Amino acid sequence: MTPSELTAEQLQHQVHSLGDWFHNLDLHGVQTAPRHPLGDFPAVFWRTFQRAFPRDLTGKSVLDIGCNGGFYSIEMKRRGAARVVGIDSDARYLAQARFATQVLGVDVDLHQLDVYEAGALGEKFDVVLFMGVLYHLRHPLLALDLLHEHVVRDLLIFQTMERGSAQVGPVAADYPISEHAVFDRPDFPKLHFIERRYAGDPTNWWVPNAACTEAMLRSAGFELLERPAREIYLCRRSTRPEVLQ
Repeated sequence: MTPSELTAEQLQHQVHSLGDWFHNLDLHGVQTAPRHPLGDFPAVFWRTFQRAFPRDLTGKSVLDIGCNGGFYSIEMKRRGAARVVGIDSDARYLAQARFATQVLGVDVDLHQLDVYEAGALGEKFDVVLFMGVLYHLRHPLLALDLLHEHVVRDLLIFQTMERGSAQVGPVAADYPISEHAVFDRPDFPKLHFIERRYAGDPTNWWVPNAACTEAMLRSAGFELLERPAREIYLCRRSTRPEVLQ
């Protein structure tokens, strides 16, 4: 019996055996995380920004970085993507994604890789989803640089947890060494370092404010097209600033 042929009781047993799910998926009426602390996550979150996302991905290739249980990978296939690849460094989440896609009959190519290794796939993708990953990285700007260089062909859908001011102020091309006041401005780019834990998670390393998110994306060579929701950025691959060439 294939996963798509399992009864509701068998599905429930398999879902439970795969451990705690962060993505609440509907597997033929069986929910994978019905008591998620954020509600019906990430479906409720997806609805806040899906309007800004290409509705028709026919013929497009998509890479889902940090795919977790596979929610966004599945949605990309539902929008007609010709090829969807999901990567995650956590084998447990990959097992969940593999089971969910098999149950739903969705073809997603899954690999155990972290973002720094994404270039090992040997291809660039029309659309790259990089959501809920940056703040878990020890080297976040390196990750963005590598994505620009080796992975993103056109669009980047980016999301990160943000704290601090949501304002984005002007930034000069240069400042004299005597300048101090600009660093106290709430709308100046700031990347907060968490030495120990945040929300009980030791992998929450960095939390930018909104100005910092935009600055990091620009620095890595991504043009900001739209902010369809808080913490969500729709970007297009562009050229990196000349100072970094």
